[in-house]
This record gives sequence, C-alpha cells and structure tokens, in this order.
Amino acid sequence: MPVKSKAIAIQKDQGQARRLLTALFGAMALALALVLAQATASDAQTRPTTFADLAEQVSPSVVNITTSTVVAGRTGPQGIVPEGSPFEDFFNDLDRGPGDGARRSSALGSGFVISADGFIVTNNHVIEGADEILIEFFSGEELPAELVGTDPNTDIAVLKVDATDLPFVEFGDSNGPGSRVGDWVMAMGNPLGQGFSVSAGIVSARNRALSGTYDDYIQTDAAINRGNSGGPLFNMDGEVIGVNTAILSPNGGSIGIGFAMSSAVVTNVVDQLKEFGETRRGWLGVRIQDVTPDMVDAIEGLDLARGALVTDVPAGPAEDAGMLSGDVILNFDGVEIEDTRELVRIVGNSPVGKEVPVEVLRDGTMEPLTVVLGRRETSEAVAFPASSDEPENPQEADLLGLTLSEITPELSEQYSLNLDEGLVITGINPDSEAASKGLLEGDVITEAGQQSVASIADLEERITAATEGGRKSILLLVRRGGDPRFVALVLEE
Repeated sequence: MPVKSKAIAIQKDQGQARRLLTALFGAMALALALVLAQATASDAQTRPTTFADLAEQVSPSVVNITTSTVVAGRTGPQGIVPEGSPFEDFFNDLDRGPGDGARRSSALGSGFVISADGFIVTNNHVIEGADEILIEFFSGEELPAELVGTDPNTDIAVLKVDATDLPFVEFGDSNGPGSRVGDWVMAMGNPLGQGFSVSAGIVSARNRALSGTYDDYIQTDAAINRGNSGGPLFNMDGEVIGVNTAILSPNGGSIGIGFAMSSAVVTNVVDQLKEFGETRRGWLGVRIQDVTPDMVDAIEGLDLARGALVTDVPAGPAEDAGMLSGDVILNFDGVEIEDTRELVRIVGNSPVGKEVPVEVLRDGTMEPLTVVLGRRETSEAVAFPASSDEPENPQEADLLGLTLSEITPELSEQYSLNLDEGLVITGINPDSEAASKGLLEGDVITEAGQQSVASIADLEERITAATEGGRKSILLLVRRGGDPRFVALVLEE
C-alpha cells in the first residue's frame, strides 16, 4: 500500500477511536449523574414530608392530665410546683372560687400510656400534692387515676387507671441511631390547656444536665409550652425517647430550647416505681469530686483530668471493698469513668446488691476492687464518726501561703470543728494560690499527698517527699463543715 494511503487509514482509525472514547466517557458521565440523582432523591425521601402518619399512630396513647388540690387557709395562688421551681413554666394554674378560707386549685399537664392495662407516665411536678387526678384520653373519655409511685430526683411519676385494651406506646433507645443530634423528633401534649397538640423539631443536643444528680436530658427545638410537661418526645419510629420536662425561657413561652428526660433514665425509674412504688438505686458509699487539670501532676500515674476522686469513705460498700480516700475511680462495671456525674448516674442505675468490679488508681498503680452495692435511699445519710480526743502539744507554722495549727479545744470552739485530727487554717496570705483556690480560715487539712496529716511535721514530710519526687504540686484534702474536697497547691521552689 502506498505510504499516503497508509497515513489516511491511520488517521481514520484514530478518529474512530476518539469518537468511541468520547461516547464511552459520555455514557459514564450520564450513569454517574443518574446515580447521584437517585442518591439525592433517596436522601430527600428520608426527610419527613409530613408528620401526619406518625401523629395519627401515636395520638391515642397520649393523655391530658388535670389535677385538683384543696388548699386551706391561703389567700395567694397555690400551684402544684413549689414557688421558684424551674418547672413552674409548665403549669396553667386555675383558681376556682375561694370560699370559707379554702379553695380548690387545678393544674394541667400531659402524659402517655405505656401498657394496655392502664399504666401512665408523667412528670412528678404535674401531680405532686394532688388530691384528685383525672385522665382525659384522645377519644374524650375521662378516668380517675391513682398514683403508683414518684421520683422527685428525675421528676418522673407513674399513674394507673382502671382500664384494659388501651392503646399504648413503647420506649425507644435514647442513645440509639434515631436519637442523634440532628434527628427529627415530635412532641405531643396539652400546651396552655388547649387540648391535644403536636410540635416537631430536631434533637438539638444530648446529655444535658440542669440541676439534678441523675440528669440526662435531650435538648430539642420542638415547641414545648405550659401544659406539655409530662408528655412524650417521639422518634420517627413512634417510640418515646424522652419525657418533656423543662424549658429555658425568659418569658415562660417556648423559644426553641426544651428538655426531655431521656428514656435511658426514665425506663429504669418506671420499672422500679411499678414494682416497688419507689426507687431503689445503687449506692457505692463514697464522697467524690472531679479531677481538675491542676491535680493531674499531683496524682501519681494519672495522665489526664479524668475519673472521680474519692474524698471520703464512710462505713458502707466501698469501705468493705477496701476503697480509700484519695483513690481515683477510673472504671466502674466495665465503663471508663470520665467525671463524677457519669459515675453517679451509672451507680444509681445499677441494681441494689449487685457485685460490681471497680478499678481505682492508688499510688500510681491500678487496683481492682469488687463492690457489693447498697441502697442509696436508705444508706446515703450514713454519718461520719468524729472523735473527741484532744491532741497534745499543738504546733503552728506558715506553709504554702497558709498559717496552720494543730487542732486545739479553743480552735474547735472558734471554728465549730468536729474533727480531732488535722491542721486548721488560721490565716491565709491574700496573694497566695491558696487564697485564689477559695481556701478559708477554719478549713481543716486532713490529708496531703493522699496521706493523712495530724501534725505540722506530717505536712512538712509530705511536702519534702513530693518535692524530692519531682512533683510541682501537692494534693490536699480540705474539710469545711464536714464536707471534703481536694485542692492542688503549687510547691514553692
């Protein structure tokens, strides 16, 4: 074949190849576009276009609650919630005709049925102090209710009506995939006494603490107003993941910051109230405080500010297990402990009498312990015994910016002390770190370097040991009015 003819053939083949490649890339681009379009459409389908089906499904299980209380010898308004309570915003108190120095006060709230035989969950503050409790169902039927049990610590109450075959809802997992920050939720209740009402929003935040020991609130922007208290917060599967309890508001109305006690807390409380009529929480038997960053260097073997620092161990489960003041609880029942709030919640949710493995950091070494939990409701008030023996030959010294003295009868009377051993702070350098940490005259130092101190010589020995050990600070256990706390002070160079 002539050279010119071969060149023309090659050019034709190259042109066909380019056209084939162009067609191939075009097909691939079209396929990719279709996949992206389908994914976008799928995402759009996961967003609720309406809450109507969900509302229709769960509405029959939501109830309105009206309480009635006879108030004698009072002239001012009397609500179910104590004056100044953060939960006052949930009530629409109606005063009905004073007469003869007594009157009947009514309040409105919400609740939901959790079993076909008539168990109902609401807030404690909805029914607290009520003489009569009336339940209005979605159908319009009304039934009187009896109080089964209540838990002021979590503001949860369980009621019972005499009925069968009631529509009910179940609890969901407030820590599950449908309860993440950003997930859709729906609140139901009786806002402002207007009757059954629905509002929707998202989970705004989780694990919120307001003021309670066992707080674990879900924060939501779903509208919650007076009368919604005690009503359910649903996930998109129609499961209750929270009980609407509180709002943050400058004017008493919803501004999109509402709080629902998580089902992780509520389910355990409800089970105990149904079984015993009261709560029976686990009790470890220690006083604790958070580990702060300035304490880390003073606690041998601790790398981060974590765990719960034991300040006192009275007679009880922890003492029986060998736990000591100064131990740092880092693991409880297989759970790594970040702070005291987490430990208190886990212990409280544990069964009374359970044998629990606990790991504590002591003198730089992890110590395994086994604690048999007691019951908080009956054991928490265990007293700390104090001896009346008087020390001899008291001494006084200036250390760490403090003027310290061994305990004398005169100092015990002056500062109302109930301790027989330790060092009393009788003066503080106002420019010292001790002053900035909030130490006061009359405080008593009972431990230094996680060892007891009964004399000035003891404290000097602990300071010397810490300095020689290369530590920059020393941990002091300070008692004020019987309440202990640890304070870390920088050692003088």
